[in-house]
Amino acid sequence: MDIKDLRQNIDEIDKKMTALFSERMDVAAKIAEYKRVKGLPVLDPVREREKLSEISEMTPEELRDYSELLYSLIFELSRDYQTRILGNGSDLTEKIEKAIENTPKLFPEQAFVACQGVAGSNSQFACDRLFRRASIMYFSSFEAVFKAIEKGLCKYGVIPVENSTAGSVNSVYDLMMTHRFSIVRSIRIKIEHSLLANPGAKLEDIKEIYSHEQAISQCSKFLAEHPDIKVVPCENTAVAAKKVAESGRKDIAALSSKQCMSIYGLASLKDSVQNADNNYTRFICISKDLEIYPGADRTSVMLTLPHVPGSLYKLLARFYAVDVNINKLESRPLPGKEFEFMFYFDFDTPVYSPRLLRLLGELPGLCEQFTYLGSYSEVI
Repeated sequence: MDIKDLRQNIDEIDKKMTALFSERMDVAAKIAEYKRVKGLPVLDPVREREKLSEISEMTPEELRDYSELLYSLIFELSRDYQTRILGNGSDLTEKIEKAIENTPKLFPEQAFVACQGVAGSNSQFACDRLFRRASIMYFSSFEAVFKAIEKGLCKYGVIPVENSTAGSVNSVYDLMMTHRFSIVRSIRIKIEHSLLANPGAKLEDIKEIYSHEQAISQCSKFLAEHPDIKVVPCENTAVAAKKVAESGRKDIAALSSKQCMSIYGLASLKDSVQNADNNYTRFICISKDLEIYPGADRTSVMLTLPHVPGSLYKLLARFYAVDVNINKLESRPLPGKEFEFMFYFDFDTPVYSPRLLRLLGELPGLCEQFTYLGSYSEVI
């Protein structure tokens, strides 16, 4: 038997499998109607476990792992089909639909905005890109920005979440677990770091360099060329520039933006000392209230899963089954729990998509904890 014959066999088997799949989905539709009448939930985890065990016993041992994967996906497809038939809304989908309806059609031009740092910080530049006329309140920490939003001191807050070369801002992701907020927009800005010092200073005289830990990471190659210079982390790149200016010393410098030169009267000893030219930081704009502006094509959620084998796979299979693209998956350890994690997801699918709304309606039932962070668009 040659390859053509074998492929013909595959084609015949596929015809039978397609017909059987259609037949199975027809039965799933009838089950959905039964659940509607009886008021039963779409998800029946006990039944699914029993069914997977049954299928495993019927399958040759060397194929059991494959059959479990196949049927896990079939269950996900069946559940999605039943949900579509029932048209069941959830509290979350109703909340999202209400936010879409009630949010103004244009993103505000003017607002009170909380930022971490001082004048000249990258958060300020991100804020200026998002709002034409922002009244900025500066806070000493990211946590203070979250609290300002929760307490209503500011309508919005702008916070960095990840950098293209240094990675995620882990402290921000940790704070996301303990604060309540909604993401209403995000923006990427190009970051360039200069070595700033008081006028008259020379590079060969510099003994200490101040900057934020992310900027230090982004400029690691430059710093490695000057191993004798002490590197001192501080709260913010603009705070570093301000400290250098206020000190009056000519033996210290700051890794900061060139905009801080004019703000704090500094001079640049060397421009663009970051490791990569394509150095971008992504900032999120957060609000206490859920606002979904037109064009929202990215959604963010946080969730925890049962600490059992396959729980993450089953969740990812659910995304695959409804063709929702995952743009980012970040995990952070849960405080006080060994080897258990909070997962942060970004999906690139318009919030108006019925399949995304169905998925969002079902996710809380698949997770131990679930938090919807918002749907928004990103400014580039």
